[in-house]
Amino acid sequence: MIENQNPAPIWSPPEGYIQVDSQLPGVTVYAPQPEGPTTDQAVSYNCPHCGANVAYNVSAGGIACEYCGFTAPVAPTRVGKSADSFEFTLETLSQARRGWGAQRQVLHCDSCGGELSIPMGALTTTCAFCASNQVNVITTPEEALRPRFLIPFKVTPQGTPPLAKTWLGKGWYHPNALAENVAVRNFVGIYLPFWTFKARVDARWRAQVGYQKTERIFNHRTNQWESRTRTVWVWEDGRVNLNVDDLLIPGTAPKHLSHAILKQLYPFQMGDLVAYSPDYLAGWRAQAYETTLTDAWEMGKGTIREDAKQACYQKIRSSQVRNFSMSADFSDESWRYILLPAYLAAYRYEGKVYQVMINGQTGVVAGSKPVAWWKVWLAIAALLAPGGFLTLIGLPLTLLGGIGVFAIALGIILFIIGAVIGFSLYNSARKSEVG
Repeated sequence: MIENQNPAPIWSPPEGYIQVDSQLPGVTVYAPQPEGPTTDQAVSYNCPHCGANVAYNVSAGGIACEYCGFTAPVAPTRVGKSADSFEFTLETLSQARRGWGAQRQVLHCDSCGGELSIPMGALTTTCAFCASNQVNVITTPEEALRPRFLIPFKVTPQGTPPLAKTWLGKGWYHPNALAENVAVRNFVGIYLPFWTFKARVDARWRAQVGYQKTERIFNHRTNQWESRTRTVWVWEDGRVNLNVDDLLIPGTAPKHLSHAILKQLYPFQMGDLVAYSPDYLAGWRAQAYETTLTDAWEMGKGTIREDAKQACYQKIRSSQVRNFSMSADFSDESWRYILLPAYLAAYRYEGKVYQVMINGQTGVVAGSKPVAWWKVWLAIAALLAPGGFLTLIGLPLTLLGGIGVFAIALGIILFIIGAVIGFSLYNSARKSEVG
């Protein structure tokens, strides 16, 4: 028997093709392999002249070395509000790039659980969220989506202390000389994650609307015509169309960063959006999103539905509404993952931690401040005192006739006014303390 010395080669599919399920028995089908998440080779940022770590310099508008003076400008690709957005499809998620695109490490806080991406070799011993020194550097896989766009910092780190001092000095019900007693200098520049959404909303509403109708009826007991007003309820419906553009949803967890304070930094000027480049993060901290795209969209839809509800109410010609119902249909939904600049500092006052944030683009300051509650209670007492005093004076004067009744009535009115103002003052002070 003569063996074949040159057997036929085993056939294999072309490069980039994989076997997929076949609908025909005995037939093998191959298809192009789908593109998976892409993680580029991370780059490092060392000075080409002296080898030291370099960082993005806000004033220079590029990479700079503080040791030898080397600079390399970053040419921004400004995209503004025309930045690409993506539909809610699995394909766009599977093809999205992952990681920061540069060598970075993660700072983990054992106290609050917060995590920040920091440059390689950065030395820090304090958590930017809670001012705790229980921090350590850990290594995590770069699985998060890579942002596509960001707004670069415009406010320099040197410009943050004056802004914070001015903000701390505002408000009479805060401790005396708070701006001098609390030096907020250690601001940390952080690129914060945000999801932005676009959508078209078709909202249809139906409700019973009450209208006042005046009628004349004859009163047989008095033998007179009288006017009577009653509410007539009418079923009405309508339709409202909304175009939602650049709805911001923070990607940070509220337990680490107060969303109430964060929203006080709005608005950001979206016309300054540029294409993402790791160069902007050189020497700066950044935070990966903690709120996923799916959860952020659910939050966004809740906000959009509330806006649509208010738009529907504006179409109703009466303030009396009952049995209101609304359906909202969403279309053309799209999203973007972006980074926005902010400075963050946490300071302690009498054992309590407070947060201060500065919009890194506009310089708007927001945060929480301690309240000197003795000032608030003294002010509330001063507001209630005139009404209470007049009421007490009026009680014995009622024995003298109408003057006492007048004093009591005026005292009650002044007391109610003082209570309303005092309640508003209390809420304002409380809001200032918690941010």
